[in-house]
Amino acid sequence: MAEQISRSEFVVFVYEHSYGKLSGFIELSVRNRVDGTMSPRVGYVEGWYVDADVRGKGIGRALIARAEAWAKEMGFTELASDAELENEESIRAHGALGFRETFRLVHFVKSLG
Repeated sequence: MAEQISRSEFVVFVYEHSYGKLSGFIELSVRNRVDGTMSPRVGYVEGWYVDADVRGKGIGRALIARAEAWAKEMGFTELASDAELENEESIRAHGALGFRETFRLVHFVKSLG
């Protein structure tokens, strides 16, 4: 697993196979007060992806484990994430890795221009 850090409160970890192909990544940030959390600041999974041809082989689990380690290193006691309502695969993956669902939302915006 390799990492790239652009700021102290934003980090990306990538999963690289021994033959050099990148097969997944996880983007993390620090967020203030996330719905469903108890902490004022939490580590947040902004993006998490594993190539379809290698899903189910522990790569997603390894990326989440690295995210948890990063969050602990940052002094956080919670790691939060989200998924699109229709992304059942992601929702199942989160649940399998110990995340609990807190809310289901639909966001709206209206242009005032």
